[in-house]
Amino acid sequence: MSEVELTKLSSKGQIVIPQHVRDELGLKEGETFVVLGKEDTIILKKIAVPSPKEVFAKVHSWGVRFAAGKGLKEDDLQAKIKRIRAR
Repeated sequence: MSEVELTKLSSKGQIVIPQHVRDELGLKEGETFVVLGKEDTIILKKIAVPSPKEVFAKVHSWGVRFAAGKGLKEDDLQAKIKRIRAR
């Protein structure tokens, strides 16, 4: 656990996370956090926001598994897409 340090809120609402804490947690510039506040407590939780490429890969993988589970082949899907687009 890190030693306790003080930090201040800037006029722009920014705070500085001490360097040794950033080093200990492996925090880099541009990290994304969720901020929770209640009474006199603020919690910062680092979150990983997936890239559009990662989201597409996950959805595609799900679609492939779903189609395989239904016994659908790519040709079947392409034909169905073509019929729907022709409407």
